[in-house]
Amino acid sequence: MTIEWDVPIRTDDGVVLRADVFRPSRPGVFPTLLAYGPYGKGRPFQDSWPTEWQKLVADHPEVLDGSSGRYQVFEVPDPEKWVPDGYVCVRVDSRGAGRSPGVLDPFSERETRDLYECVEWAARQPWSNGRVGLSGISYFAMNQWRVAADPPPHLSAICVWEGAADWYRDVTHHGGILSTFVDFWYGALISGSQYGLGEKGGRNPHTGQLVCGDETLTEEQLAERRVDLREAVRRHPLLDAHHSNRTADLSKVTVPVLSAGNWGGLGLHLRGNTRGFDMVASRDKWLAMHNEHHLPLFYAQYGLDLQKRFFGHYLKGENTGWTGQPRVHLLTRQPDGGTSERTGTDWPLPETVWTPLYFDANNHSLSLKPVPNAGSTSYTGREGRVSFAFRCDGDIEIAGPVAAKLYIESSVPDADLFLVVRAFRPDGTEIVFEGANDQHVPGSQGWLRASHRALDTAQSRPYLPVHRHGQAEPLTPGTVYELDIEIWPTSLHLTAGHTLTLDVQAHDYIHPGAVAEVRPDLAIPFTGSGPFLHHDPDDRPEETHAGTLTLHTGAQHPSHLLLPVLPA
Repeated sequence: MTIEWDVPIRTDDGVVLRADVFRPSRPGVFPTLLAYGPYGKGRPFQDSWPTEWQKLVADHPEVLDGSSGRYQVFEVPDPEKWVPDGYVCVRVDSRGAGRSPGVLDPFSERETRDLYECVEWAARQPWSNGRVGLSGISYFAMNQWRVAADPPPHLSAICVWEGAADWYRDVTHHGGILSTFVDFWYGALISGSQYGLGEKGGRNPHTGQLVCGDETLTEEQLAERRVDLREAVRRHPLLDAHHSNRTADLSKVTVPVLSAGNWGGLGLHLRGNTRGFDMVASRDKWLAMHNEHHLPLFYAQYGLDLQKRFFGHYLKGENTGWTGQPRVHLLTRQPDGGTSERTGTDWPLPETVWTPLYFDANNHSLSLKPVPNAGSTSYTGREGRVSFAFRCDGDIEIAGPVAAKLYIESSVPDADLFLVVRAFRPDGTEIVFEGANDQHVPGSQGWLRASHRALDTAQSRPYLPVHRHGQAEPLTPGTVYELDIEIWPTSLHLTAGHTLTLDVQAHDYIHPGAVAEVRPDLAIPFTGSGPFLHHDPDDRPEETHAGTLTLHTGAQHPSHLLLPVLPA
């Protein structure tokens, strides 16, 4: 393997980005796997994320089969797994991060242009066969949607592994409610990977170079060379140009797509993978849904086989068997933590039986039959909760989008609704899963700020309400409103005696057993909702959100949960 460190890529405005290139030493031309992102291409995975690295190799020791692990970095392919098969791996530090100077402005139009130019640069190199694929997790996946909407001529395929697609709905505002995740993430990014950190950014153990550039900038200079993304998000509570400029027009994506999502990715990437697959115009597109933590399956044999068959087909023209790959492949979750397989021709699966479960406020149950008698139940708009339960008389398997229709009234002008799908064993213990970013993830979650209830009727489906978020429409206290709420996709197979519940509450989900297991190395305690929290006091002021919320049920107000039930 030949390694070229810190190769310059000059962009159209004169900024020089820096890339590391790993390529076969033998003569020939090869396809490129390119990744562009902000975490420092010269920082080994095991140094930057030691806890995640140790878990990765402990749970999936095959990650080190045929690899020393020396060149693995966070969220991008391991070149020792790809270069021997005739690929070139290119890692580019994004503008303003790592060893690439410039203004740090994540997911901006300038970043998309940079990625476009990096693709074309790779295609022109003497070692290139002219075909470039994009690979990587999270940040490295999210920008793939954007560049593929106005694709570089030599972009041949993208593998979007756990990548959000909608900056507003997936990342910054869930149902119109501000998520504080950007505060957490951007703070870590600028303190650990921004260009100009000097020795604070560490050194590349292979080259001795400073990971974050040869300049050491003052705090004032660093602040001048980055956008205040956290403040920008707060200045734009509605879906306006700030958000739309950071969101791809998926209808323009026509390149081959492998969208790989995680059922446990609540609060960030999950919705992007399913919506991305659904909305792209690509004729050649596939959806694969998996479980486990955010990172392992990308590097494990499952993910390596999937990606090599995909990229081998589109970048090398090999007969990898990809033409026989099911258009939709789901690893659906079992109560014991295992998975089973489901395949299909589309998403949601065409054989889905959309099954409503009706709320009954008189006994807090969920029923397969409409509830004739009127009822209501109330909770406080800050810490309260009401729960409705459905006991399984036989096997039930669900996999797909989930939605709820609620009839509510509020004593104050607004209400934030947090909906949590939960499952319980016959002995009453809750079934939680290892999620992408939390060890105790429930079946699913959904959110809606009631003043954002207006639907985008062109995009909405009965099982997928999509809200416009273009303006806030306050509630009139005492008036009953019909709300359609998107609950992010889920998969779960329950047997007789298990109980499925929907909690309607005024706060983020907390798993009681998680509180005692909070990791001391995390700035935010992960107690079931990971870092995807909605507790900013300025976003949820007392005078508009701390009243009493009443949920109505019955024939006149048929509140219900809509489940994607699969045939046996």
